[in-house]
Amino acid sequence: MLNKYPLWKNLLIVVVLAISVLYALPNLYPDEYALQVTGSKSSAVIDDRVLAQAKSALDGAGIAYSSPELTEQNAMLRFADGETQLAAKQVVQQALGRDYLVALNLAPTTPDWLGALGAGPMKLGLDLRGGVHFLLEVDMDQAIAQRIDIYSAEIKRRLREEKVRYRGLSIDGDQQISVKFLKAEERDEAFSLIRREYLEFESRTVDKDDAFFVSMKMTEAKIKEIADYAVKQNLTTLRNRVNELGVAEPLVQRQGRNRIVVELPGVQDTARAKRIIGKTANLEFRLEAKLDEALTDEFAFRDTPSRTARLEKDVIVTGESVSNASASFDENGQPQVNITLDGRGGKIMTTVTREAIKRRMAVVFIEHKMHDYSGEEGEGKIGSREVQIDKHIISLATIQSTLGSSFRITGLDSVGESSELALLLRAGALAAPIYFVEERTVGPSLGQQNIDAGLTSVLIGFAAVILFMIAYYKVFGIIANIALTLNLVMLISCMSILTATLTLPGIAGIVLTVGMAVDANVLIFERIKEELKNGLPVQSAINSGYSRAFVAIFDANITTLLVALILFAVGTGPVKGFAVTLSIGILTSMFTAIVGTRAIVNAIYGGKSIQRISI
Repeated sequence: MLNKYPLWKNLLIVVVLAISVLYALPNLYPDEYALQVTGSKSSAVIDDRVLAQAKSALDGAGIAYSSPELTEQNAMLRFADGETQLAAKQVVQQALGRDYLVALNLAPTTPDWLGALGAGPMKLGLDLRGGVHFLLEVDMDQAIAQRIDIYSAEIKRRLREEKVRYRGLSIDGDQQISVKFLKAEERDEAFSLIRREYLEFESRTVDKDDAFFVSMKMTEAKIKEIADYAVKQNLTTLRNRVNELGVAEPLVQRQGRNRIVVELPGVQDTARAKRIIGKTANLEFRLEAKLDEALTDEFAFRDTPSRTARLEKDVIVTGESVSNASASFDENGQPQVNITLDGRGGKIMTTVTREAIKRRMAVVFIEHKMHDYSGEEGEGKIGSREVQIDKHIISLATIQSTLGSSFRITGLDSVGESSELALLLRAGALAAPIYFVEERTVGPSLGQQNIDAGLTSVLIGFAAVILFMIAYYKVFGIIANIALTLNLVMLISCMSILTATLTLPGIAGIVLTVGMAVDANVLIFERIKEELKNGLPVQSAINSGYSRAFVAIFDANITTLLVALILFAVGTGPVKGFAVTLSIGILTSMFTAIVGTRAIVNAIYGGKSIQRISI
């Protein structure tokens, strides 16, 4: 029968639209400002006592909160606005102390029944609302100090290989390396070697206190190179860590000489993000010192601080040599991390362990922490910051055979800690410690202005199109407007299902989609009017209008879709946001403009003997 869809096609359209409405619904429930409290270590447990302490601090400060929640991993408190959230963060952090991490968050308010169906709101970009902004500072002094330590160990190794006897090696406060010799001949031989192989140092000889020294100071050009490398390497590492978190459209970029900006839109677990991004975790592999060795370091064990061990000062390899890491379990069901070293690290590990069988090797876990005393009046350090470097042994095991590039680390506290350590090592070691200088949610006033302006533009365009279509096409205009509304619902639901991020340029894509959706209906309706003028019966004119306009609609939309895909492939940030919205909008508009309106027209006019239609 002319202009009648079969039952299965009508049911398919109804099902598609019902699913679209269902998955678009969560966007009616806005996120709430919240604080998320977790332990500074992934193995920490958050209990009722911690939540009660946070609530008591807020009550004492007169800060209103709502909906306190508690899980095994974190506690969450919600607030009315961003200013209250920021004030609450300082109060709760001061009350709980350093053992807990208090992070800004945006908590979803989607009903549980929608969440059970896998429905959630689409993410908003940072230019709208929903995300956190971190400003981090790279410790340049520590970057240079770390490189000096590496050079020191390498120089000692080279002197031993060349059988040049030296009395000792020390690093002065101004980062100068001094090598002491008892004989001038030995000093001169070492000086010749150092000047030949270490061009990045300005070397000179010094005679004092009946001893002979080679003094080495790093050149300014090398210091600048190390500082620049530290920032670039940290940028790469932070991008890898953010990618591991699965954040959509993050921003990680350099700011100034030694600072890095990290912006994470749509983050739900900001506490974990902060812990992983800011954690300067590294590893050192060292041999246990022999009894007659004078130059040693003493470290406590991480799980039992009262137990200590003396290790050689020389480091075999560090976490920078790790090319891959994965978390798993050992034969006793305890968490472990499987390590794979790069070519250079594997070669050094093989060389050292071949000569150290039956000796014990330690894995030293290093973590840099910064404590902010801006609000701790009792400690007398207001406005100051203290950098604390924690080094603890997590494993001390006997070398049974020569180790290659692959081995495992045990002695970890929990599965969460092994997963995080594997993630940090896999993402790459930081070339220098980084510290949080600033943490905030993106300015709510700016974001709200962007949202209001974007929504206003969509509503004005939508209203203008509706009025025009009704005035010009009458009943068929109303049908086109219904399809346009359904198109927006389908677009929003598709972005929610695909977890796409809506940005301000994305809103521009929606406005363009509205115009293109109407354009398709205009082509169809004008074709129908043309066929009616040519004398075709109403039913034939409707059928001909839809079938003959399809080619032009398909051609125009496919061309635009190809452009959108190219923009997505070569563009970044805002351009990608525009391309994603436009691509989805083109597909949904073709469905609603061709299939959706046809179904409504069929329901009204199909299979009937009519002489006139309102078009």
